Amino acid sequence: MVQRQLPKPAELLELMQFKKPELDGRKRRLDAALTISDLRAIAKRRTPKAAFDYTDGAAEGELSLSRARQAFEDIEFHPGVLRPAPDVDTSVEILGGPSALPFGIAPTGFTRLMQTEGEVAGASAAGAAGIPFTLSTLGTTSIEGVKAANPNGRNWFQLYVMRDREISYALARRAAEAGFDTLQFTVDTPVAGARLRDKRNGFSIPPQLTLGTIINAIPRPWWWYDFLTTPKLEFASLSTTGGTVGELLNAAMDPTISYEDLAVIRDIWPGKIVVKGVQNVEDSVRLIDAGVDGIILSNHGGRQLDRAPIPFHLLPKVVKAVGPDATVMIDTGIMNGADIVASIALGAKFTLIGRAYLYGLMAGGRQGVDRTIAILRDEIERTMKLLGVSTLAELEPGHVTQLQRLVPVGQPTSVRAPRARSTAKS
Repeated sequence: MVQRQLPKPAELLELMQFKKPELDGRKRRLDAALTISDLRAIAKRRTPKAAFDYTDGAAEGELSLSRARQAFEDIEFHPGVLRPAPDVDTSVEILGGPSALPFGIAPTGFTRLMQTEGEVAGASAAGAAGIPFTLSTLGTTSIEGVKAANPNGRNWFQLYVMRDREISYALARRAAEAGFDTLQFTVDTPVAGARLRDKRNGFSIPPQLTLGTIINAIPRPWWWYDFLTTPKLEFASLSTTGGTVGELLNAAMDPTISYEDLAVIRDIWPGKIVVKGVQNVEDSVRLIDAGVDGIILSNHGGRQLDRAPIPFHLLPKVVKAVGPDATVMIDTGIMNGADIVASIALGAKFTLIGRAYLYGLMAGGRQGVDRTIAILRDEIERTMKLLGVSTLAELEPGHVTQLQRLVPVGQPTSVRAPRARSTAKS
């Protein structure tokens, strides 16, 4: 029989430990976010639909994005036991320089649309965390503005090849003069993908005030206050504005981009050059043989060709084909530090986050980006400790099994490509 007694006042006092209320609303909501998905939920509440959907959405049926995320969920880790890892080292050397974590911030366009601090928040947070920040050609902060926000950190520049080649050449030269150390030559956007959420929302740059946007703004006055009381939202590196995203991209991009363009940019750019948007083994081998400093396996976050290859599934095949010394990086679908650990285990030298960063930005500006980085750092460190590894170099393919949900019926034939002209510098 249970013995009962009257509660003792001293014991009640021990239980009555009230948490000091947090009066800063931004800090309170960010502290409550424990995952990137939590930040996404906050971002959705605080951002107008058109801006949120531009970030959250992908091309056509959004299959590429959902499959990429599913691929990271469909893994099984194999931890080692009795291998103490009380402290872990998450630092890496990538493209000739250090990074405190095995990920950097990917290039994102129209970033001040999501939250007015935009690229300045991303670059300054990356600098504080000791990781690289990448500025997009379609960024809303200038090359020089990013350098000022991150004066001592690593800044990378993502370059589109425009119809007017001199625009691209001038941007590359400006980034080099500003001290950016790596250029991401992007090859998966000869034309714009069909981003149907944007079309349905009537999304344009700059945003247009309609009855729908005004109604949607009523519960989000802070976003419109920022939008209307800060400098005009426009491309910082381009003069073209006005129109839907697809119209802007199609007007600017050139579907004739080729290896010859890569060779020209290689001659212009003095630092490291990586090719972003690689989606098969043959192109990976061809590019590494051509002398680029690295490749990024990416389907542009699912925003270009829907049903494109899943970068995470492609990763082991590419690493095997190009060899362990080649610099292979990966993006698309990363929403957890465990995704990053799995990528490193399967041979990636580095990873990039896009939407995860933007969810934090929309949730709380610079502090929200800091929170994104802190969440991923904690998840990386915890996963490494649970696997029994102290350094990223100890991660190996045996730590991860990719569970098969989508199994190819047959192997595709090779993609015919033009002969590569060597872009290596003497």
